[in-house]
Amino acid sequence: MAEKLVGQNYTTPDLIAKVTGQSKYAEDFRAEGMLFAKLLLSPHPHARVTRIDSSAAMALPGVKAILTFDDLPAAADAVNDNGQLILANIDGEVALTKEPVYQGQPILAVAAVDETTAAEAIERIEIEYEALPFVVDPLVSLRPDGANARTKGNYWFIPPPAAPGAPPPQSPPRPEIREMKWTPAELTEADAGRLPMMEGAPEAWAYGDLEAGFKEAALVLDETFVTPDTSHQTLETRTAMAYWQNGKVHVYTGTQSTAQTVLGVSRWVSVPPEDVVVVSEYTGGGFGSKITGAISLVIPVLLAKKANAPVMMRITREEEHYIGRGRPGVRGRMKVGFAKDGRITALDMCSVSDNGPFERQGDCNNTGVIASLAYQPQAMRFRGISVLTNTPPRGPQSQPGGTQSHMLMEPVISKAARQLGIDQVAIRRINAPSGKALFGPPGGPKKERQYVTSAFVKEALDKGSDLFKWEERKAQSGKRDGTKVRGVGVAVSTYSAGSTGYDGLFVIKPDGRLYIQSGIGNHGTESVTDCHRVSAEILGVPWDKVVVTWGDTAKNLPWTCNSGGSQTIHAMTRAAHAAGMDAKKKLQEIAAKDLGGRPDDYEVANERVFRKGGGSGMTLAKAAQRAIALGGAYDGHELPKDINKFTTASATALAGQGLMGVAKDNYPRDGQSRSFVAGFAEVEIDVETGKYSILDYLAVADVGTVVHPRALGGQILGRSMLGIGHTIGQKWVYDQQYGVALARRFHHNRPPTILDAPEQMAWAALDIPDPETPVGARGIGEPPVGAGACAVLNAISDALGDNIYQRAPVTLDMILTSLEAGKPTIEPLTAHI
Repeated sequence: MAEKLVGQNYTTPDLIAKVTGQSKYAEDFRAEGMLFAKLLLSPHPHARVTRIDSSAAMALPGVKAILTFDDLPAAADAVNDNGQLILANIDGEVALTKEPVYQGQPILAVAAVDETTAAEAIERIEIEYEALPFVVDPLVSLRPDGANARTKGNYWFIPPPAAPGAPPPQSPPRPEIREMKWTPAELTEADAGRLPMMEGAPEAWAYGDLEAGFKEAALVLDETFVTPDTSHQTLETRTAMAYWQNGKVHVYTGTQSTAQTVLGVSRWVSVPPEDVVVVSEYTGGGFGSKITGAISLVIPVLLAKKANAPVMMRITREEEHYIGRGRPGVRGRMKVGFAKDGRITALDMCSVSDNGPFERQGDCNNTGVIASLAYQPQAMRFRGISVLTNTPPRGPQSQPGGTQSHMLMEPVISKAARQLGIDQVAIRRINAPSGKALFGPPGGPKKERQYVTSAFVKEALDKGSDLFKWEERKAQSGKRDGTKVRGVGVAVSTYSAGSTGYDGLFVIKPDGRLYIQSGIGNHGTESVTDCHRVSAEILGVPWDKVVVTWGDTAKNLPWTCNSGGSQTIHAMTRAAHAAGMDAKKKLQEIAAKDLGGRPDDYEVANERVFRKGGGSGMTLAKAAQRAIALGGAYDGHELPKDINKFTTASATALAGQGLMGVAKDNYPRDGQSRSFVAGFAEVEIDVETGKYSILDYLAVADVGTVVHPRALGGQILGRSMLGIGHTIGQKWVYDQQYGVALARRFHHNRPPTILDAPEQMAWAALDIPDPETPVGARGIGEPPVGAGACAVLNAISDALGDNIYQRAPVTLDMILTSLEAGKPTIEPLTAHI
């Protein structure tokens, strides 16, 4: 690689459009004859629709179509890339329903000439409901007399694994809802204010000798903690516009994953993928709620077909609260054994997650998996259950299960450090993962635990301690200055950071420019272009001669990872590297054909391919002309057999335009890619008012090679703020008796604002390459969340002691009443308060 692009700041190609207002989000698009849609939402948390009379609405001038559940395609089975049949989830989420299972679930939609007419039509519709039992608290549903959120039960059954030696099933079993209730003994424990350990929990695994670990422990803590349910609250709601043209459906929407959204639309609407066009040039945030778009986009798609006109569905902020996804709150109980030096000898952990009403989320099990990695307990047992409730649908929110895991575990570790007389950084350092650290449950035929590709958490803690001046600040912690007291906190956080096996695609054209196709979603992380700088660097093309095409699947994009789980920078730098090396090889072969010698006699740099040590060569522009003349694999008329069929279709359309670089990421990887962040915070609390402010925050990231420093810093600090919001105020509030939301807007749900930001915020990165990926980069989107949340949590207890909170967020009333009582005063387990 000649000119250094990786690791350098640059002006991204979308920047000027964003700051000048030229960027077009879904709501900005218009089409001739476009109609507008409005939704009718359920006022009940659980009910059955018994009658709908829409005649008065249809008689209103300007109303063109009404869409109900009966207009939706039935849930269909699917076939994955491996040819495996995936049975449809007949109890999963649908765009419209006749049995709403949460307040705010869409029942029907009206398309009219304008939104005012559509809203008036909604008012004219007569609808009757039969109320059904409901529950908004997962622990209430587990009680023997508690209601179930669904008529079939209250949790998703998890089939046991196949017996050793038995052949795997041809298809995974169809998801199934069943009922689970507490035993009398568990109920007694819950009534005493302690979360039962749930011996029969459906999510269960273990490793090591737990009993021996507790016997060896010098200190055993048994603690309970509750994390908040929080909305994703992206600045752009899930607005969508759609129309049909020449048998194809064109969908304009916000999505984190442009290429992968095609399959989602195809599955939801029952049309072939080749007849779906997704346009998503800019997306106003996702945080996991728009990984492949949103099922609600089915509504304008089918309304457009029914009305034979384009339909725009603009989603209000209140509607977004209902359909826009949320992070599951978790009630956790952690019995933890510590040796004298702070090493965790045993962890017995139980998590109960609020799953919402639809598909089982992975957050519950992830609380155990993440704890096993971040804190490396010598022995561990995990049990958990994801309970269905009549609250809005959940979905992965940045660091799903990971944020909750750290919020459950970090206060316990801080408390142990104080009781053992160990420094807070030191106790995390002794438990920190390093190298090929093991994590999670034993699995596979050999019952082996997984391990990471690399981990440098100790180095992150050391660097952060120095930069934050930990020892100096620690000396002042807990000292009163009038009514003010300061505290410092540290936390570690981890999450997945990469996947493999995706495709890169570009063309060097005879004008000498590099035309790169990007299937990555453009939702604010800059990975839509950052990843592809790898290809340009390999070929020695300056960035001002690179043209990146993104945001429209009609423009021949390659098969790309979904932008979730912090996988993009890892997965797509690998794909870009593979495509770059494919093009470099072709350039060397063309030079050898025309100029003599062997391909490896040539190198590629500075927009040329030339003999090593000097001598004959040719420009990339000339090589592109020769590629067209040679044809075959050189210009894309012959394609690799292993690339995805999505990429094959795109590459076929681009064939003959120049020298094509196209390849699948087949690089080896030993281990699972995980990234880590160490967070440090200092708070100041007024013990008279309970108000506290965050004076300083520092995050140090172990994310491998830094690809784009400015974007990395934005991700670290931005996601840290998301985590801080979970600690200082963000939450849902529901009425337990009526099952309805009491917090439906920004000012109710309390996401953090600029006024809540720490007075000082800084970030740093180790910049140690990961050894299991060619560029060395891992993802960063999620690990900062838990670090931000827990560094502040730990700083509060450092200032005030351990008897302040057992749940988050920590509010000023919680601080004042707990200080007065000398113990936590807020309800220990109740949801949504």
